[in-house]
Amino acid sequence: MKNNLASRIMIALAAGLLLGSLIQSFAAPDGFLQTYLVQNIFGTGGSLFVAMIKLVVVPLIFVSIVNAVCSLEDVGQFGRLGMKTFSLYLVNTVIAITAAIGLATLIQPGLGAELGLADATVNLNIKEPPSMLAMIVDIVPVNPFKAFSDGNILQILFMAIITGVAIKKLENHETHSASKAFAVANSVMMKLITMIMSLAPWGVFFLTAKLGATLDTASILSVLSYVGTALTVMVFWLFVFYPLAISLITRRNPLDFLRQTREQMMFALSTASSNATIPVTLRTLTDKLNVSSRVAGFSVPLGATMNMSGAAIYMAVATIFVANAYGVVLGSAELVTLGFTTFLLAIATGGIPGGAVVTTGVLLHTLGLPIEALGIIIAVDRILDAACTVVNVVGDTAVSTIVAHTESTSEEESAQPAMMATA
Repeated sequence: MKNNLASRIMIALAAGLLLGSLIQSFAAPDGFLQTYLVQNIFGTGGSLFVAMIKLVVVPLIFVSIVNAVCSLEDVGQFGRLGMKTFSLYLVNTVIAITAAIGLATLIQPGLGAELGLADATVNLNIKEPPSMLAMIVDIVPVNPFKAFSDGNILQILFMAIITGVAIKKLENHETHSASKAFAVANSVMMKLITMIMSLAPWGVFFLTAKLGATLDTASILSVLSYVGTALTVMVFWLFVFYPLAISLITRRNPLDFLRQTREQMMFALSTASSNATIPVTLRTLTDKLNVSSRVAGFSVPLGATMNMSGAAIYMAVATIFVANAYGVVLGSAELVTLGFTTFLLAIATGGIPGGAVVTTGVLLHTLGLPIEALGIIIAVDRILDAACTVVNVVGDTAVSTIVAHTESTSEEESAQPAMMATA
């Protein structure tokens, strides 16, 4: 059934792109097909499906994190689990930024280009990148209801963690009742996700059909070197770096890891949203990779917030492309600034469609590059945004799998002395 769903999603993805491309090629721009079928039917159908996914994201994150903390044998496990997950996410992002800057510096996308970027105008709310201290302070919500209504994932994570710890600290019969309530709530959320995912092929078809019908091919061809460079790093990360890390650390078959994440990749491609893919990532980990719900429930929501290696690749390559297109030389000092700022912004990037392009605008502003260049970045954003989302979410899966492996190993080692003592 699971493989059947993945196959149907893949078929829907191909059929949607094919139909959309045919409509764009043969239908009049203001004709019936473009105005009614594409905008009204495909647009509405895709928006409804994404809205259903977003409906469960916030309660799913809160419930799964509280349930994960409550399921720990002791609160001390949380510190170990959290430190492993947090550290691996940061390391993944740093390595991704280094690789992206290195390859972009070697290929030099946009060098000598005459793209007329000065004629492009984009109206974005540009702001300075947040400092690390500001991000830490912002984690604690002043108004918890506002955090839920705004979908502030970091603040929701904080509230879920302290709620779970508080339940563990009760140490009486209330602990069991509260833990059981969240366990039941988590089961309900998983069932709701399964119901929504049964509609995934239709949602993917609507989303990709609209994409194929509205894609600006001329804009893509004009920045082929930029798109190609970014995709090269992302494809390497997806099909070489992650499987190799999984193979070396967990001894899993790397090809099997790619097969098990196929449904997740297809869904991420169509939605271009790390947050919307959270339910699929959880299903992939628990149902296909046999990762415990305790690890998955903690690491996946955290990864959807801060494990943005794909977005980091996107921003780094896009900035170097813009610098080359404008004839701006980025020296060693500027590249170090680019890397550090990209790291901060990657953590702050929202797991929503178009999240990376907004933070790219902040990055351009910080380095003194023309904001007008966002016109051409936005023209091809849908392709690269979808690709970087796949890298983000598969990275969540890879890190969660590695953490689960180390957790099971440490549990086995701690159990051995107890067994010897009993003997």
